[in-house]
Amino acid sequence: MAENTASALCYVLGLITGIIFLVLAPYNQNRNIRFHAFQSIFFHVGLIIIWMGLFIVGFALPGVLHLLLLPIDLLLWFGGFLLWLYLMYKAYNNQRVVLPIVGPIAEKQAYSGNI
Repeated sequence: MAENTASALCYVLGLITGIIFLVLAPYNQNRNIRFHAFQSIFFHVGLIIIWMGLFIVGFALPGVLHLLLLPIDLLLWFGGFLLWLYLMYKAYNNQRVVLPIVGPIAEKQAYSGNI
């Protein structure tokens, strides 16, 4: 499989495909594919943590106040979806997008040689 295809596929199912490409040889030896796999994993874990936090805060709010979080939740979902598509598109075109928080961590992991 071509490097750009494997890089884009790292994002398709988030955690699952990220882990698969970190385990499968020869993809786990390619630093670019490793970067996209780690970034995909960290990006999706971050989204899950944010959504869980919003759910807990929304559940704790009394009455209809939790409905105030609905627009924020929808904006996060839509923004996360668009960012996910953008990351796949850029990876497929052999362009690296380093996300602000998780990107440097993914780069460090990808170039460290440790899985």
